[in-house]
Parts: sequence; structure tokens; C-alpha cells
Amino acid sequence: MHTRVNGGAVIGLDGAPICVEVDISSGMPKTTIVGLPDAAVDEARERVRSAIRNAGAGFPTKRVTVNLAPAHIRKEGAGYDLPIAVGMLVATGQVCESAVQDTLFLGELALDGELRHVRGVLSVAAAARDASVKRIVVPRVDAEEASLIDGIEVLAVDSLRDWIEIATEERPMSDAIWPTARVVEDDPGTSYDGHDFSDVRGQEHVKRALEVAAAGGHNLLMCGPPGAGKTLLASCLPGILPPLTTHEALEVTKIASISGMTGGNRLIRERPFRAPHHTISNAGLVGGGQRLRPGEVTMAHRGVLFLDELPEFSVRALETMRQPLEDRQITISRAHGTVTYPADVCLVGAMNPCPCGNFGSEQHCTCTDGAVYRYQRRISGPVLDRIDMFVDVPRVDVQKLMESSGDSAPPSAEPSSEVRRRVVQAREVQRGRFGSDGPNANATLSAREVNQHCYSMLDDRARMLIQEAVDRLNLSARGFHRVLKVARTISDLAESETITAQHVAEAVQYRRRSNLN
Repeated sequence: MHTRVNGGAVIGLDGAPICVEVDISSGMPKTTIVGLPDAAVDEARERVRSAIRNAGAGFPTKRVTVNLAPAHIRKEGAGYDLPIAVGMLVATGQVCESAVQDTLFLGELALDGELRHVRGVLSVAAAARDASVKRIVVPRVDAEEASLIDGIEVLAVDSLRDWIEIATEERPMSDAIWPTARVVEDDPGTSYDGHDFSDVRGQEHVKRALEVAAAGGHNLLMCGPPGAGKTLLASCLPGILPPLTTHEALEVTKIASISGMTGGNRLIRERPFRAPHHTISNAGLVGGGQRLRPGEVTMAHRGVLFLDELPEFSVRALETMRQPLEDRQITISRAHGTVTYPADVCLVGAMNPCPCGNFGSEQHCTCTDGAVYRYQRRISGPVLDRIDMFVDVPRVDVQKLMESSGDSAPPSAEPSSEVRRRVVQAREVQRGRFGSDGPNANATLSAREVNQHCYSMLDDRARMLIQEAVDRLNLSARGFHRVLKVARTISDLAESETITAQHVAEAVQYRRRSNLN
């Protein structure tokens, strides 16, 4: 007997329906899985056999052929266990075929028939809805995640035996229907309880630069001696980032889902903040590997990618960042496939000006000119040209460190909550200017949009100033556009539709690279 059951695969960030065909014919008892399966799918034979028997059903003692169509898509992971087991139960007549119509199955089976968590539930549920599938059966631990997709019914089951009882009407289906998750458009997410700007003494100009970077999604590089507070300032950044919109939250949750980092939890509302170590591999940074997994640049999509000790990263790893920083996406091509992942990140880097860290400061630098040059040249000019803002972080005066007594902050220390309020307001201005289908922040403007929303909004003094800045700083066309984008963000923070000379002057100041090549 032959039957078909709906399953699902994850290709890149998106899901794809998979038809699981099960054919039972006479012959020696053997189970064969075809359709380009990987080792985990091929091992489903043993898991399915034990799960069916321990669920109280009978495993076929004939020749069983399982085909996963379309055959050109590589099938990976253990999420095909449940549809294969269901297909065998239908093919042997133990379950009525009507019980699997308009239903997609996804889940890994334990040997005792228990259903376990699988990756990519959100992407598969979205693909099932787009394919006009009415319901999806998933492990109970993944039901909350699947219910984030509107327009599809979610059945949450704990084991294969639970589904058999529903399919044979031993228990009502209503007991397994999971309620649709309620998505609030203006949900601000959970409050951030990490480092606060009020914890940082001094460095007001760096705090301002971080505020501008957060408001416009701009790339930022901090350069200064060790102990000046670069890492502490960067760790305060999540506290001023605006919450994700519903569309952005679904994107971020999808990425976390295919990476196995959601665990069936709610919709992610906080912007990601990723800080990989400088020993990370190229595949770990931009993605790849045997299974074409997303890298840190994709895990930080719609958020911040913080690279501490930037020159210590391998030169090749930094060079691979050039294309995703410009295109806001990364295409990974390998012999067994090609996928494209989103990579709309705000890159924040921190570095010392030289190996000893004292070049350009009041402390004596022990490095030779050649050592300083080689250290700084580890970051190439094309990579630096893709960074919008540069800020020097000097050592903090000891008097500022002793301003407060005990745990109380000095009166002048502004908390992150106030900064975040201004950042959120600036993002609202940008969203109103560009519309829901336009760029999500000033940093993502195209050349045409820069002319429309930035250059055309300069007043006469601002035009003269930026022309002089281009001549003196020898800015490239990319650098010219990035200065305009930063000036647009500064004017948004000032609640000004026109970009004035003051806004341009601050943007040009962030473009100067005093301690860099």
C-alpha cells in the first residue's frame, strides 16, 4: 500500500513542504529511505521502528520504501521521524488516511515514542500556511513557537501514542489544539537589567556616539588604550536599543529557531547582541560549514555585532565581512548547496591603537613605528570605509572615577532609559519617513534614498560644510554617503527635518580617524 504524508524542511531561513511517501510491498523485511537524506534522516529507521512498537502499534514486516520528495533538496535532521512513522501507520491501515489530510507533521521521536524538540518549527509552520495546509502537528515543547504563525491550527502532542489516540478518535482533537499566540505590535519586550550608562563615569562623547549609532543603526569603531571602558560602553548598548517591530521579531525568532536557540519560547522582542571571541572561524562568523548554518553576522540580524579586540580577528575573517556589511545579507555557496541569510547588523568594534595600547596617549608607547603600522593594517581600508563612525576613547580621569560615593551615581550621569527614549523616538521618525516597506533605519538607505532624504534636506551652510569636508578628508563616495546618513540620524535625534551645519559638523567629526591609518 502507498500513502503520502506532509513533512517540512528548512532551507536557509525559509521552510519548504516535503512530501513523505511510504510504500509497503511484499519482500524481505527492510526499510529504505531515499530522497537525498543525511545520516540523521537515514537513522530514522531505527527510531521509528522502536517508537511505533512502544506506542502500542505494529511495525510492518514487509519491504518498506520511504521517499522524501522533492529528491533534489537535501534532507537534514530528525524532524522527519514523525511524518515517516505516521506514513507507516496509514500505509498499514492502523490509522485512517483522512487523519493526515491537510496536516503537516514535524518532530523527532525517542525510542519510547516521545516527541522531542526540533529546529526550524517557525519557518516550517510559515511554509505550511503558505501551502494552504490547515494544521501542523508538533511536539508540545514547540507548540508555542508554531502558534506565532497566524492562519494555521497547531496540534501539540507529547508522544506518538497521543497522536494515534487522536487519529483513532480515542480522545478528542480539541484537547491537543494549542491556542494562537497573541502578538502585540507595540510590545516593548522585557526590561534590560545589564550595564547602564549611569554606571559609566565620564566618556560623554562616546555615550553620544553610541546613542547616534543605536538611533540610526550605524557601524561604530571605538579606539583607545586598555582600561578606558570600551567593552563596558559596548555592553551598555543593549539597554538603549529600540524594541523590534513584529515583522523584525519574526525574522529574529526564525533565525533563533533554525539555530536551536528558542526552545519553544515566545516571540523574541529584544534586539540581538552578539559578541564572538576573536578566535572565531570564518564559518562561525559569516556562516557555512557542512550544513550551511548561519554565522554570527546572521545571528545578530536586526541587532548589534560587537567585535572586541578587532585587529586580533583573522584578516580573512574581517575581509569576509565586507560584502554583508554593504549588502545587508550573506550568500553562502558550497558544493552541496547555496543559501542566503539576512545580515542587517550594526557593527560595533573596539580596538587598541597599537600592540601595547598607548600609542597617541599620555602614556609612553613601547611599540616601534613598524609594529604600530602592521597592527593597524590588520584592518584594511575597504573594511574601515564601511564603518560610519570612529570615536577615540581616552583614559578616564581619576577624579571622575571618584565622583560618586558608594553605589549612588553622580547627578550628571544619565540613565540608559532616557537615552533609549530618544533612540526610540528617532526610530519612529525614520519609520514614519520611509514607511513600513522602506528601510528600517538611516544606515540602510540606498544611494537614491540618500539623495532624496539626506542631500536634498541640507541647508546652504550644511552643503558648503560637507563639500569642504569631502575635500579635506578625501572621502570616497561611500564615505560621503555615510556622513550624510549619520547627519540625518543626528537631525532626527534633534527632531529637525532639515539637516543643518551643526548636524553635519558632528557627523564629520565621527568620520575622522585620528589614531588609525
